[in-house]
Amino acid sequence: MSQSVAITAEDILKQVKLSLKTSELIEAIITRKMIANTAEEVGIKLEAEELQEMADKYRKMYKLLSEEDTWAWMKKNHLSLDDFEEFVYYQGLSTKLAVHLFADKIEPYFYEHQLDYSGVVMHEVVLEDEDLAMELFYSIQEGEMSFYDVTHQYIQDVELRRQGGYRGILSRKDLKPEISSAVFAATPPEVLKPIVTSKGVHLILVEEILTAELNNQLRYQIWSELFGEWIINQIESVSVVSNLG
Repeated sequence: MSQSVAITAEDILKQVKLSLKTSELIEAIITRKMIANTAEEVGIKLEAEELQEMADKYRKMYKLLSEEDTWAWMKKNHLSLDDFEEFVYYQGLSTKLAVHLFADKIEPYFYEHQLDYSGVVMHEVVLEDEDLAMELFYSIQEGEMSFYDVTHQYIQDVELRRQGGYRGILSRKDLKPEISSAVFAATPPEVLKPIVTSKGVHLILVEEILTAELNNQLRYQIWSELFGEWIINQIESVSVVSNLG
């Protein structure tokens, strides 16, 4: 037999507290208020056409292909039409504010930090024995065996072994500093002398160094990073007055 359960705003607030999500919620509220206040200060607002574009973007993102889909999604998320419009408006406002604050800072930031956005195509074997790693390194150098041979003998993970230790395209931020400095100083294709870290002894084949290009994708990434830093600074600079109890 089904039962009806009444849920109040107090119940939701209590659940937020018990789920240890209060700090996250407060940060989200501060972020929304700071974005709205800053946008108002600099005279940014969304026009009707921009609001419609954002609404279409989020309908596509959430696969709301029909009016019925949209109403069902809003019902599931307990949103009114006004709530949905406010959500869309806030997302659009955030985007416009980010552009306003950092549009002229993207290129200088990129060229100052260009090396941070470079990528490396690399293969890796992580061993426990440094002496063994050195022995394998010199065997590769002398042509007694290939890096491929090493990966197939010493990588336990089946998929990684099949891929020859392929780690994909990685950035400096993806690597430990001691590995990053050696990798990006390599002349590909080059097998690096074993590097010892807390995870083990790394035998690395640097296949290719990819120079960063300031394309649209990277522009968006830098925008997001700069705007994210701005938000963190805003959160840290305000004092919160809360009566949540």
